Amino acid sequence: MPKQAAGILLFRRRSTSPRAGATRLDVLLAHPGGPLWARKDDGAWTLPKGQFTDDEAPLDAAKREFEEEMGSKPVGDFLALGPLTQASGKVIYAWACESDFDCATVKSNLFSLEWPPRSGRMGEFPEVDRAGWFSIDAARVKILKGQAPFLDRLLALLK
Repeated sequence: MPKQAAGILLFRRRSTSPRAGATRLDVLLAHPGGPLWARKDDGAWTLPKGQFTDDEAPLDAAKREFEEEMGSKPVGDFLALGPLTQASGKVIYAWACESDFDCATVKSNLFSLEWPPRSGRMGEFPEVDRAGWFSIDAARVKILKGQAPFLDRLLALLK
């Protein structure tokens, strides 16, 4: 059975020209914490997500993981973006939700990792070290390649 994960892609509409009523769509992405991701930026960001087992509903898992990684419960109407199979075989289920989030409030849970490798020293690191709002074009550069189709699915849902 392939590993499975669930996540939430928050989005918001920002006014770019109040007189013309023009808006820009932004999405919230999370930067993975820990030493393996510390110096990576473009192509390293992700939607807040995490693994779950068959005894948990995917949307419930997505909400739980968002709270664990971002420090607050996601609230709003959740729009299914469907599953995506990654190159590793992992299946990611995602939902979009229109909401605002203050990136300065990120408070992620921690994980343990032997670092440096084979040193015998264990360290604790945040699962997410920061979050940011990005335009769709900027998000295409920042997001992990295998998750980019979620951006297209969001755009298709909002049309």
